[in-house]
Amino acid sequence: MLHIKVGLGSCGIAAGAQKVYDALLEKLEANPNLFILDKTNCIGACYVEPLVQVNDEIYGKVTPKKMDRILESYFQNIGILKEFVVYSPNFEARENNFFEMQTKWALRNCGIINPEKIEEYEARDGYKAIQKVADWSSEQIIEEIVGSGLRGRGGGGFSTGIKWRLAAAQTNTPKYIVCNADEGDPGAFMDRSILEGDPHGVIEGMLIAGKAIGASQGIIYCRAEYPLAIKRLNIALAQARKKNYLGKNVCGIQGFDFDIYVKEGAGAFVCGEETALLASIEGKRGMPNKRPPYPAEKGLWEQPTNINNVETFVNMPAIIMQGAEKYAALGTGNAKGTKVFAVTGKVAKSGLVEVPMGTPISKVIFDICGGVPKQKKIKAVQLGGPSGGCIPENMLNTLIDYDEIIKTGAIMGSGGMVVMDETTCMVDVAKFFLTFTQNESCGKCTFCRLGTLRMLEILERITQGEGKVEDLETLEKLSHQIKENSLCGLGQSAPNPVLSTIQYFRDEYEAHILEKHCPAMQCTALIR
Repeated sequence: MLHIKVGLGSCGIAAGAQKVYDALLEKLEANPNLFILDKTNCIGACYVEPLVQVNDEIYGKVTPKKMDRILESYFQNIGILKEFVVYSPNFEARENNFFEMQTKWALRNCGIINPEKIEEYEARDGYKAIQKVADWSSEQIIEEIVGSGLRGRGGGGFSTGIKWRLAAAQTNTPKYIVCNADEGDPGAFMDRSILEGDPHGVIEGMLIAGKAIGASQGIIYCRAEYPLAIKRLNIALAQARKKNYLGKNVCGIQGFDFDIYVKEGAGAFVCGEETALLASIEGKRGMPNKRPPYPAEKGLWEQPTNINNVETFVNMPAIIMQGAEKYAALGTGNAKGTKVFAVTGKVAKSGLVEVPMGTPISKVIFDICGGVPKQKKIKAVQLGGPSGGCIPENMLNTLIDYDEIIKTGAIMGSGGMVVMDETTCMVDVAKFFLTFTQNESCGKCTFCRLGTLRMLEILERITQGEGKVEDLETLEKLSHQIKENSLCGLGQSAPNPVLSTIQYFRDEYEAHILEKHCPAMQCTALIR
């Protein structure tokens, strides 16, 4: 019997997957023995959504009519309609490279299991990791995570195991585990896809962290703009409680009581900063606080708190089950394991990509994602979202490594990767990201509140053809003052897109200012 899975992530639904699923469901209601119908999530190939898997083969850009043709080919023994197949383990399909060139740890279950069925998670070793560490001491768990070399995937890149050790050393109780799912970068959707596709993986990762530091309560802080992620999280939490993976004496571990609830955020970008996030959970306005004390010492409700993001937590069960050494074998000396990127912009194959640390950026863009379409030339790649910087084409062999990327003037960030071609105006890009951070500034710091506004006014003048030569010096001066005097990461990194574009694309700024001309023909006031 045919086993059909429809990719019902947010991206798939937006592309029309729900219509395909409903049409298949209608056929199944008329003939219950026709096939087995199931749901799954995005498998990363967003550029060919809607995706439908029939047995081993994955079909792309499926419509209800195309689905009828696919079914006919199976029922009439015509065979597989290879022209519609995007991936197959049995023959060379046109998008096999996109899937086979990746190394999946964080995304290991996404697009494979039905995220609303706990049994499918269990069938892939789900909740075995928390059972494996049942007799481990706190230090044993922490040592395993330290040994894996895992660094926080939310952008800071701090050692996860060291962070846990700081929280475990505190004697005050209760302690809290907080999952930062406040994904706010434009073009970033890594955390959303993981929450939609593997909510139990995140829950189990939080359980392991809870046992490691001695916490009894977990909170997933998720932006309210992710309704499907929140729905599936709540389904998974209810299922986990029913099977005693949450609650009293979790998995029969005497004295280990742990539960999780979801806190919906209002979508403030600044709440991605951990102290602002904690303030929001407590019902206060989401504004950062001075550190120290760090959350590990005094966090939620003044109690010891450990905060990691979605991608960090979902790696935990796999590290415990497969061993720290196997994870640490991937990557570089200072950046172990894999990293998930949301690749968007002027690229042929947009979607989610997971590769080992140490992979050249160029391999992600050209080998996996097909490069720039329409025979255009690549100009730059924006890494790290509004907090990151633009890397020019001649630096795309830079390795995916925290330290190597920082050297370019960008940051790893949470994993946004925006590709830009020759039609992109780099001055306009800087203005776009600065507009975002200026709007999202909480206003607590004068340098961030007013400094970014002054910078934005200068950029707007330049794109209007009213720029002055001294504006570049002013922008650089303001950038350094804002970075040095802002309290949190938002202000400290807000000038990065401006500084990196001035560094690598100064000629474009000079063309706007001296020649009153936009080389990319994007600034309408300068087109004549």
